[in-house]
Amino acid sequence: MAEDEQATETENKEEQLSATKNTVTIEEAGPCKKKVIIEIPEEAIKSATDEQYESLRKEALVPGFRKGRAPRRLLEKRFGKETAETVKLKLLADASDSAIKDSEFNALREPDIDFENIELPAEGALTFDFEVEVRPEFDLPQFEAIPLTRSKLEVTDEQIGREIEQLQRWSGVWTPRQNQAADVDDQIIADAVLKVAEVEEENKLNNIEVYVRPNGFVGAVPVEKLDEVLAGAKVGDTRQTSVDVPKTYFREEYRGKKVDIRITIKDIKWLKPAALDESFLKKFDVEEENELREKIRDTLQSRLEGQVRTEMTEQIYKYLLDNTDFDLPLDVVAEYSTTLLQRQYSNLLMRGLSREQIEEQMEQLRASSEQRAKEQLKTFFIMDKVADKLEIDVSEEEINGYIAQLAIQQGQRPERMREQMLRDGSLAQFRLQVRENKCIAKLLESAKITEKKAEKKAKKAARKSAKKTPLPTTSKGKKAAGPEKKTSKKRKTTAKPH
Repeated sequence: MAEDEQATETENKEEQLSATKNTVTIEEAGPCKKKVIIEIPEEAIKSATDEQYESLRKEALVPGFRKGRAPRRLLEKRFGKETAETVKLKLLADASDSAIKDSEFNALREPDIDFENIELPAEGALTFDFEVEVRPEFDLPQFEAIPLTRSKLEVTDEQIGREIEQLQRWSGVWTPRQNQAADVDDQIIADAVLKVAEVEEENKLNNIEVYVRPNGFVGAVPVEKLDEVLAGAKVGDTRQTSVDVPKTYFREEYRGKKVDIRITIKDIKWLKPAALDESFLKKFDVEEENELREKIRDTLQSRLEGQVRTEMTEQIYKYLLDNTDFDLPLDVVAEYSTTLLQRQYSNLLMRGLSREQIEEQMEQLRASSEQRAKEQLKTFFIMDKVADKLEIDVSEEEINGYIAQLAIQQGQRPERMREQMLRDGSLAQFRLQVRENKCIAKLLESAKITEKKAEKKAKKAARKSAKKTPLPTTSKGKKAAGPEKKTSKKRKTTAKPH
């Protein structure tokens, strides 16, 4: 008889638990999106409400009653609205967290739930829904024995000559043009007015530097074919243009908007290269040009393997992208723009480029097309999945080792560089980049590599790489010179890679 009573009690408890269990339905809502529909049963609402009033009874001070003795009806009359709101928020938060935790998909961020527009019913179940962005679901291609070609590159006298010319430019001086028109690569000092569509107030910028380049910037606005707008202009001239800023641009105030630009030229300068004289040679601890050429040859030769590795890495990325298919929503691409820029910055930093060289390349990256942003984001998801498959992780010792190497290259203390990376948010992205580099190293180990002689195109790429190669250090051990959002009551966070 006792066993029957115990069985009955167990069944009752299971029925009570079932009566308070939420019902969760998950539907597809587009690329990388899921719609989650949750029904919180009436029993769960009643239980949460009773629990809240019991807790309130112990603490509430009601005139005429001792603490903990006030009747429920008075508590409901005095604190009913606040209690209902507290119960609602707790139920919604617990239900959404539990639904995502128990689901099979991998959410990119917390759900965007409009708490204010959801009401707690007087009776019956509470049903609400939300959309959440999730990691794309896809199958990886075979990534062992990836077919690659390895170029055989050699340092040429032409490359060395171009490098010396570049060193002279980086040591040069911006010199005013005397009554001459602006030419490509000139620096213009100007006053600019930016008028963003649907924004009444104009943004006025005074004495800004604008460079006459195919892909340039006026303030923080990217302008394609800026060289065509400014070439031939003289001091006192005003040039105007309009640009449609990409929908994936990292600056939210300009993203996807039309911007009218008016530029009034105040001064025009050209870069006068430094003379190849004794003073110039001393910067690199050499006494004659031949000695400098040999020093550059050694530097470039040691970097050519890096160029070859980069070439094969790009082939790996292309192979994986070409053989992996999945979609990404545009809003995810836009929100990841800043993250991608940080990853690119870390990548350039790891290659040992100077700050000036990094900034020059970052200008072009900021103006990258929507397609480029999508490719970079797809690459991140693919490489992250490859890293999981290969069980690759990064230890703190490895991170500290990389930071120490970079600190030496940049002439900084390792601890100071780490603090700086923590402040600007690049440390997390740096960790991801190190992990991705380890993945590439593992894939290269198993790749099927065919060596080929460098063709003209490859040689041209090598010359381009030589221009980006870290410069010989000067006698002082230095390199040669050469985004706050308002929060709302919505529960929303910025997507971050896991």
